[in-house]
Amino acid sequence: MHNGTLLAAVDLGSNSFRLEIGRFEHGHIQRMEYLKETVRLGNGLDEEFNLTPEAMQRGWDCLARFGERLAGFKRAQVRAVATQTLREARNRDVFLARGGEILGYPIDVVSGPEEARLIYQGVARLLPQSDERRLVVDIGGRSTEFILGQQFTPRAVASFRVGSVAWSTRYFAAGQFTPQAFGAAEIAAKAVLDEAIGTFRPETWDIAYGSSGTAGAVGDVLAAAGGPAGVITAEGLDWLQERLLRSQHADRVRLEGLKEDRRAVIGGGISVLRAVFDLLEIRQMHVAQGALRQGALYDLLDREQPETDLRTTTVNGLMQRFSVDAAQAERVARVAAALYLQAAPRGSERAARKLEWAARLHEVGGIISHSDYHRHGAYILEHTDAAGFAVSELHRLGALVLGQRGKVRKLETALINEPVFSLQLLSLRMAVALCHARRDPDVEGLTLRSTGARFTVSTRTGWAASYPQSAYLLREEVAAWQKTPWELELNVG
Repeated sequence: MHNGTLLAAVDLGSNSFRLEIGRFEHGHIQRMEYLKETVRLGNGLDEEFNLTPEAMQRGWDCLARFGERLAGFKRAQVRAVATQTLREARNRDVFLARGGEILGYPIDVVSGPEEARLIYQGVARLLPQSDERRLVVDIGGRSTEFILGQQFTPRAVASFRVGSVAWSTRYFAAGQFTPQAFGAAEIAAKAVLDEAIGTFRPETWDIAYGSSGTAGAVGDVLAAAGGPAGVITAEGLDWLQERLLRSQHADRVRLEGLKEDRRAVIGGGISVLRAVFDLLEIRQMHVAQGALRQGALYDLLDREQPETDLRTTTVNGLMQRFSVDAAQAERVARVAAALYLQAAPRGSERAARKLEWAARLHEVGGIISHSDYHRHGAYILEHTDAAGFAVSELHRLGALVLGQRGKVRKLETALINEPVFSLQLLSLRMAVALCHARRDPDVEGLTLRSTGARFTVSTRTGWAASYPQSAYLLREEVAAWQKTPWELELNVG
């Protein structure tokens, strides 16, 4: 990453969409521009947990404006991250497909723990260096994240389905502020957050930080009322709730420092924040400047090189946890990547890295079943919390692991108009076949080429006679690709 490079992060939150553009200079990212729009995507989930057409259109309109600003940015310079609303939405694929086209960049839906990790990175990067044990609380529109960490390292993360938009919709739907509504909202929030007490108890941290919209909005109001800047106290929360009760209705709230876009969700946000203070015995919380979008920016830097990419570390951890044969995993990964890069266009290093991760995890399900390890491995990857990975990335790794053996047609939907995935899959299947004896295969003179919808595999003269089992497995591979959108031609010498 060269000094002066511009980077951008798009945060598709449940209440607001945000765009942050920064300039990389000597290891740090300096903010250049920040845009925020109140989209209230979380309000657009119907009873079936589908986004309404109106909510999707609001989101797409915002992404179109962001996309215009990002015109000219390279793909590696932009990270778009979606959170709880799009984790929940049953029709999220419709929104994401159109949204990615409009924005001009893919949108990653991240898991709750991954969202928490990115939040902590954003908070930590904008705090002074310190050995203090930090508790970071981020109350978003439909989820709340808790993180314990020191310096740049999160030690424990958790995500809960409670947030300012969801709680405002549920307990203050008509905008009415009553003691009964606040009491019910706070009790319900505590019921959801109760399991956080064991991990995030007061003796595990030295100082508490609040990030994102709710903490920032409350901090602004309390500071405007004469409190210390950037500090939220339990007494301040009591005072603020009393002021809301006096107003009786969200439309009548008049508080200096409260932005208009926060008025409709302040009731739910206050209820959740009060529940957090009470459960974790917080007396004082500092408002953090960093948030998810800054974490996503710094994550772009880490992904630049394999050795700094957190996903590589996560893959290593999964291999250890599920007792993967490391030597075989590395062998298959090495062969698969070499085959892939022979046929891939220039600039395919990132796709090759993802193929290597899938190859290193191809036997992750072996601890459960020897015969169906590919199916169990795919299930593990679909349902694990893997730091650094977006949900879509884990889905793609799972699909490769599932498709490493057996019929190729089971992945036919993914193969249609997906040349990168198809080449990744063929490379992995060939590598698994060539490494069947669990030793380094002789691949000298073996080539893989891609032309249109055809893959061509060729070997040197005499290779088939020397390795009859490998040649047989490659011939079987030709049959496996029949009746798919792709043709495999084999020239075995």
